[in-house]
Amino acid sequence: MADKRDYYEVLGVGRDADEATLKKAYRNVAKKYHPDMNPGDKEAEKKFKEASEAYAVLSDAEKRRQYDQFGHAAFEGGAGGGGFGGFDFGGADFSDIFGDIFGDLFGGGRRSSRTNQGPMKGMNIRKGVRITFEEAVFGCEKELEVVLKDPCPKCNGTGAKPGTSPETCSKCGGKGQVVYTQQSLFGMVQNVQTCPDCHGSGKVIRDKCPDCGGTGFISNKKKISVSIPAGIDNGQSVRIREKGEPGVNGGPRGDLLVEVAVSRHPIFQRQDMHIFSTAPISFAQAALGADVKIKTVDGEVIYTVKPGTKTDTKVRLRGKGVPSVRNAQIRGDHYVTLVIQTPEKLSQEAKEALRKFDELTGNTLNMPVESKPKAKKKGFMNKMKEAFDD
Repeated sequence: MADKRDYYEVLGVGRDADEATLKKAYRNVAKKYHPDMNPGDKEAEKKFKEASEAYAVLSDAEKRRQYDQFGHAAFEGGAGGGGFGGFDFGGADFSDIFGDIFGDLFGGGRRSSRTNQGPMKGMNIRKGVRITFEEAVFGCEKELEVVLKDPCPKCNGTGAKPGTSPETCSKCGGKGQVVYTQQSLFGMVQNVQTCPDCHGSGKVIRDKCPDCGGTGFISNKKKISVSIPAGIDNGQSVRIREKGEPGVNGGPRGDLLVEVAVSRHPIFQRQDMHIFSTAPISFAQAALGADVKIKTVDGEVIYTVKPGTKTDTKVRLRGKGVPSVRNAQIRGDHYVTLVIQTPEKLSQEAKEALRKFDELTGNTLNMPVESKPKAKKKGFMNKMKEAFDD
């Protein structure tokens, strides 16, 4: 037993792995080293048997408990027969795993007894539409041109030439599926696949309709009106029921999924139900306070700027954001950042006024040298006095 690798290591999982993790890990290893995938490779066969033994133990709660407590010694001298190297695989369920593996090996999906002859919904169709920022906020109506399939009027949707009819598929006997039997290391494994001749319909068409080519459908361009709800966001879709591909065997049509692309706005930005923007104000408006006009999706609103407002101050306009796509009565907010604008071109009169303003407020940084108040010269006695005071 000393030369045996740890079962958890063999499957590449931790000791706390649950049942689903174990099954997934074993499936990956078994598929990689399965003898049918590696014919004549003895090393691959050895690793496949090793993985199967590890899974047989770890997938059984009692055996796993014994293994966790005693390691490989728990199974020394164990019952032989039926397993690899005398190991007993009783209790381990490999059926669904090997159904997956053999389905992959031979072109099918999972093992299944499901037939495809019942009514099946048609495939969905995707279509894109571009709208403006305002249209996304308030909703709109759009008209799309879509190519849809309709039953062929010549053959009434059968796909067969008028005067003829589809025949029962000889390969599957009308069942729509065929069963393949494959010999494996665990015995005979059956894999159920869609019939390649009738593609699951159970019928084959010998004489095809000249108008639809045997498909039973004719494609036509149609205009469809789409209601875009208020509050829709970029990348979201609107579903229009039963405007997709036709169903199979009497099933309903699929749906039309209209994916919305929202154009950028030059001023507004959106985040969820909120809108963000900036608004310029002058220095005088910021210092003295004023009523300023701010643009929103509802039009301009008047906002009162408080005296002494600093640049980058953020204000909140309640209820001026984006409506909820589920309830148009509920709206987000609009957040506006007030930015003080610095004038780039000034007249001589304006410059003098600003200098006068600086002088009145005690700010002499921008005053001409000749206009700045000169400091008085200190005499010898004053300097001596200051020295003794210090």
